[in-house]
Amino acid sequence: MSRPSSQKSPHFSSTVKQVVFFFLNGGPSQVDTFDYKPALEKYQGKSFDGGLQIGSNGRAIGKLAPSAFPFRPHGDSGLMVSSLFPHVGQFADDLCVINSMYAETPTHSPGILQMNSGSIVVGRPSLGSWLGYGLGNLNENLPSYVVMTDHRGGPRGGAGAWSSGFMPARFQGTLFRSQGAPVLNLKRPDGIGAGTQRRSLDLLNQLNQQSLDLRGGNSELAARIASYELAYRMQTEATEAVDVGSEPESIQKLYGLDDKRTEYFGRQCLLTRRLLERGVRFVQLYSGGGPDSWDAHVDVPDNHGRHSFEIDQPIAALMADLKRQGMWDQTLLIWGGEFGRTADNSMLFFRTDPGRDHNKSAMVMWLAGGGSKGGTVVGETNELGTKAAENVYHTYDVHSTILRQMGLDDMKLTYYHAGRFKRLTDLGGRPVSYKQLTLPTGD
Repeated sequence: MSRPSSQKSPHFSSTVKQVVFFFLNGGPSQVDTFDYKPALEKYQGKSFDGGLQIGSNGRAIGKLAPSAFPFRPHGDSGLMVSSLFPHVGQFADDLCVINSMYAETPTHSPGILQMNSGSIVVGRPSLGSWLGYGLGNLNENLPSYVVMTDHRGGPRGGAGAWSSGFMPARFQGTLFRSQGAPVLNLKRPDGIGAGTQRRSLDLLNQLNQQSLDLRGGNSELAARIASYELAYRMQTEATEAVDVGSEPESIQKLYGLDDKRTEYFGRQCLLTRRLLERGVRFVQLYSGGGPDSWDAHVDVPDNHGRHSFEIDQPIAALMADLKRQGMWDQTLLIWGGEFGRTADNSMLFFRTDPGRDHNKSAMVMWLAGGGSKGGTVVGETNELGTKAAENVYHTYDVHSTILRQMGLDDMKLTYYHAGRFKRLTDLGGRPVSYKQLTLPTGD
């Protein structure tokens, strides 16, 4: 009998095997990153009331404000990218920018849950869990699903964002640290030899299996048994995988490990490449954590300026490295947050430094690699960038697109729970326009 995590056949053929999701915790501003809105200069300082649900607490709407970051065309495609991302902008012809995204909620915790699990309610399996369930592992000695959070803290809502929900626990995300022991308590205790540990695990597995047989196949216990074996195998391979110091100095510098501002995220991006090389299916990197996230209610230039600097060079380095390693077409890159931001200079708690409030009606995401059509823009917002207006897509649609890229039909990828078959896209989902993306069509 095959192991629970062994590879499974997709619904239809796809060259895409792995996913990297750059999650900008807090909600990046679309009009300051990839959604160029020159009309904001024309209407600068004017009041705006577009009838939108703005913010999460009914805060007052401020005056319209243009971006502090100049945009310019990049690449042969002329894709507009702000000065926040000069390194990523060099890959403009590889980006498929979706400017017409929207979400259901302007509140962080449920927004993060929805982007990760398709639901604003805790208890649903996350995207990485669905991919592991649908496709299995590429490497039995490493988790299929790895999560790395920001050193300043995790996202609001915590581990629910990488939970396996009602699926067995073996499908949940595994938190990795970017240096030292990748997983806490993974190292074999001093004084315990490999043989002694193996015999102890064999006895434990025997007893657990007897308990499992008596309980008719309890999924949680089966996952616990599998986790012990995975942890044992990880002691060697995971520790080697995080040894980014073994990389050439030129590669470490490429990722920004020589600058304290980019070193942390750069180390995570370099580790991501090493994990992808070793067969990890889904890697999610969080930028921004705790109170220091992309939630720019105050001083957008400082907030977005700092956070973009931290991730711009590392992301571009990973893109270049994937191409150099011949892994570009098999790896789908995703960039985005839980929602977008307003186009006005709203004030938070009477602070004098202007920022931008939450906006569920307009947000931006981009895809790259993995069959996505580079140098393209999908959809658009209205003139002021406050609401998705043409070729509008929901987070469900992005989930449907990602599954399709991986060879999975979201209508067929189901898990039976609580009396019915459930899906990641339970409330519907359609792949982003086939005219814009190169997607497998199936039979």
